[in-house]
Amino acid sequence: MPEVFETAEWFENLREYGFEDPPMTVWMAASNAESAPGVALGLMPVAGQRTGLASLSNYYASLYGPVGDCRDLPPATWRALAQRVRAHAQGAIVVLQPLDEQGAFAQGMARGLREAGYWVDRFFCFGNWYLRLNGQTYEHYYEQRPSALRHSIERGRRRLDRRGGWSLSIHTGAGEGLAEAIAAFEVVYGQSWKQAEPCPQFMPNLMRLAAAQGWLRLGLLSVDGAPVAAQLWLVYGGKANIYKLAYVQGQERFSPGSVLTAAMMRHVIDTDRVQEVDYLTGDDAYKQDWMGARRERIGLIAFDPLTASGLLAAARHFGARAVKRLSA
Repeated sequence: MPEVFETAEWFENLREYGFEDPPMTVWMAASNAESAPGVALGLMPVAGQRTGLASLSNYYASLYGPVGDCRDLPPATWRALAQRVRAHAQGAIVVLQPLDEQGAFAQGMARGLREAGYWVDRFFCFGNWYLRLNGQTYEHYYEQRPSALRHSIERGRRRLDRRGGWSLSIHTGAGEGLAEAIAAFEVVYGQSWKQAEPCPQFMPNLMRLAAAQGWLRLGLLSVDGAPVAAQLWLVYGGKANIYKLAYVQGQERFSPGSVLTAAMMRHVIDTDRVQEVDYLTGDDAYKQDWMGARRERIGLIAFDPLTASGLLAAARHFGARAVKRLSA
């Protein structure tokens, strides 16, 4: 399934606005003569080290992979891509994360790195809750949710109805009202329990990009015209990615987050007709109530043993792993 986090537009926005200091980027390309144009891999120097290449990703990226469809690339193409990485001046150490454990990129790249001469290991990044819809409607989906979640949503709506003056809106494009919706999202985020964004321009620019690309699902719940809950979802390739959620502290009696999530779910299931909903990063307990299954996102770390820095880093890494196993 195509991923929004593997598009050229995502990477451009991430590099420009998602780092306190935009990193120098390195793009490695490889193609199969029978399936051009192949794929392009976005990399950057490993932060704080004299050598090493890392995936062009950080805390804003819930998944990493190449630009381009890599599902049918043959082993020779993966090996050629890994050889290009190894030939780079900083290619002694390679760190790629977070990856789809079962995806073509994680499996093909790991094999290519090994065949190119790297010593390769994998590590756990985080748990990922998701839902495969298999054609079901929102009503069918909702009936299967735990009773405690359904009661929370319905209780919140009743309290909002008694309070009066509340509204829901979902913005999907770059038309009139987008600027106000983005401003409302930032107001909610600033009054929520969440820490301020380390890169304050990233989210507004991501929302504008998503609107221009057709990815945007920006939900707002307001009371008396004041936003009290906001959510940014990204819809791409038949998949709804639940990217950022927040509600104003002190409004918990209305369950604004759950009420808004239910409305967003209805929209992506019945209107967008997505095949999958993904809660992205983290094993938070509440995500299990909304989703249907869990998988893991992993990372790959690779060392070139024919370089001094690669060999030393490998000795430290695998030595630490051995000590941990012995002391367990």
